[in-house]
Amino acid sequence: MVILYTFISEEKHLFFLDRYMSGFSPETQQAILRYRRWQDAQLSLLGKVLLQYGLRAYYNISDIETGLLPNRKPYLKDHHLHFNISHSKDLVVCAIAEYPLGIDVEFNDPKISYQDFIFQMTDRELLEIQNADDKIKGFFTYWTRKEAVIKAHGDGMMIPLESFEIANNECIIEGEKFFTREIFIHEGYHGYIASSDREIKKAVPLFKHWEEAVL
Repeated sequence: MVILYTFISEEKHLFFLDRYMSGFSPETQQAILRYRRWQDAQLSLLGKVLLQYGLRAYYNISDIETGLLPNRKPYLKDHHLHFNISHSKDLVVCAIAEYPLGIDVEFNDPKISYQDFIFQMTDRELLEIQNADDKIKGFFTYWTRKEAVIKAHGDGMMIPLESFEIANNECIIEGEKFFTREIFIHEGYHGYIASSDREIKKAVPLFKHWEEAVL
């Protein structure tokens, strides 16, 4: 498994558009340019750039074509690899592995109050956060690992957060078991990966900080 990450830059925005947009389909380009904020456009673009770079540099795959499963989860056509992209604030990450997975990162926003999300928690999860020495960290641990599981499952918002509970980094959704583990990318962010494959519990991800100069 490789996890690539980078940070957006307003100073480089036009340069990124000029250099990388032509490498994607007209439909993808239009989707990126529909974003009103440069931050959202660049996060979307760089997520795709990270995927291209990761496949080429670590799996020797240059020509890629993605599709959408019936649940709208993107996948690689004609390859037995899986990927997932996440972004928050200025950080964008892309995880690539030999098994299905989900990844979620969240900016450590001190203004967030866990009490605003109580209705999305089980009683046990709420108690864990309330008893934590660092309640903000407790909340983001709850949030990122659940989001990672939902992304690994693939049904997104169709799965209410309060409908399943993670204990000892394991949970079951609709009869399918998922495994989670925490990852560290930057001190300002929280991160988790998840998969229905037990391999994720012992896998040692290769973390790569992508910088434009490496391409």
